[in-house]
Amino acid sequence: MKTIMTVDDSASMRQMVSFVLKAAGYSVVEATDGVDALSKLKGQDLALVFSDINMPNMDGLEFTRQLRAIPQYKFVPVVLLTTESHPEKKQQGKAAGATGWIVKPFSPEETTGCPESGNGDAGQNQPSYCGVDQRVQRQDQHRRHPDSA
Repeated sequence: MKTIMTVDDSASMRQMVSFVLKAAGYSVVEATDGVDALSKLKGQDLALVFSDINMPNMDGLEFTRQLRAIPQYKFVPVVLLTTESHPEKKQQGKAAGATGWIVKPFSPEETTGCPESGNGDAGQNQPSYCGVDQRVQRQDQHRRHPDSA
């Protein structure tokens, strides 16, 4: 069973994302902020990370930067779930190493499926959003062929 981490200071948001992911067959690790998330890594084989940006102790951008600095997690997809929609904030997320962006509020299905347009764009949820299954498949391909990055 693939494991996904969800990092958010909102208990209701963590629970909603966790519920949807577990129903889709994933194991879920929940963390309340970046510090908590880093402490829960412990070498876990993560297929994907969902993280809020605005959190106490360590925000999602700093968490993403620190996660990327750990060789085991360098290529794990990180999707930021946030109320932020300004282009400069999205660019900061991309620079930190985020691979996707979903603007809150969002439908639970956005965490597990791709938009029907098939162009990697879920409306205002840019840059490149695609569902969990597709991101996990790409991560598996990278693990088998690491030089293709």
